[in-house]
Amino acid sequence: MKKVLFIIFLAVLFIPVFEVRAGATPVKILLVPGHDNEIWGAQYGNIKEANMNLALATRLYNLLKKDRRFEVHITRDDEGYVEEFADYFSKKREDILAFKENAKKEMQNKIANGNFIEKENVFHNTVSENTSIILYGLNKWANENKMDAVIHVHFNDYPRPTKWTMGKYKGFAIYMPDGQMANWKESGQLAANIFMQLNKKYITSTYKKELGGLVPDQKLIALGSNGTLLPSVRSILVEYGYIYRFGNSATRHKAYNEMANFTFAGLKNYFFKK
Repeated sequence: MKKVLFIIFLAVLFIPVFEVRAGATPVKILLVPGHDNEIWGAQYGNIKEANMNLALATRLYNLLKKDRRFEVHITRDDEGYVEEFADYFSKKREDILAFKENAKKEMQNKIANGNFIEKENVFHNTVSENTSIILYGLNKWANENKMDAVIHVHFNDYPRPTKWTMGKYKGFAIYMPDGQMANWKESGQLAANIFMQLNKKYITSTYKKELGGLVPDQKLIALGSNGTLLPSVRSILVEYGYIYRFGNSATRHKAYNEMANFTFAGLKNYFFKK
C-alpha cells in the first residue's frame, strides 16, 4: 500500500505548474549550505558537516552561475556568511524577531481554530536562538527578494557512541513542506525532480522515518514552518547522505561533484523542461 501511495504522490507532483517563460527574467535560487563555522552540525572523525555542506553547495552554485537562466545566491563561503547576509542578520535582527514571533502567534491561532493540524515529524535537534534568527531571517529575505526556490544543503546523521563510530543508516532524503503549508505543492514538485536525478546513483535513506526518500515536514524552519514562506517560494532540504559514509576523501569529493550535477539537472528539469 505504501508503494502504491508513493507512486500516486509522485504522479501528482509531476503535474506541471511552472511554465517556461520565453525571455523572462532568470529563475532566482538561494543556496543555503547548512550550519556554519560556529555550529557545524554533524561530525565524523575530523570531518565536519558544515564543511561538507559548503563544498557541495559551492559546486552547485558554480553550475548555476554558468547558466544565464538562473540568478543564484549563496549564504556563505569559506570565510563565513557573505556580506549581504551577514549585514541582513545584523541590521534586521529586530525585524526578524518580530517576523518570527508574529508567525508563531498566527500559527497557534490556526491550530486553536482547527485550521491547521499538527502532525508527528521526524525528530530534529532543537536549534539555538541565533540559528533560529538566521533561518527565519533567510525566509524573510527569500520572501522580500522573490526567490523562486531555496535549497538547503545538508548531510545526515544519527546518534552514535562517538564521532569516530560508523552508523547503521545510509542513503539520501529530501524534506519538503507538509501538505497544509502554502508552498507545499510547488516545493514537492521540485523535490520530486531532484529526487529522480539523485536516485539514478544513490539509494534513499534506510532510516524507517525517511523511507521512500521524500519526507513531508511541518516543523523545519527551512521549509517555511509557521507559514513563513510565501506560496511562490519553493523550499526543500536535502540530506545527501549520512556523514559517516563519506570518510574517504576521494570518494567524498567525487560525491560532491555527482550530487551537484544531479541537483542541477533536477532544477533544470523542473523549471525548463517542456
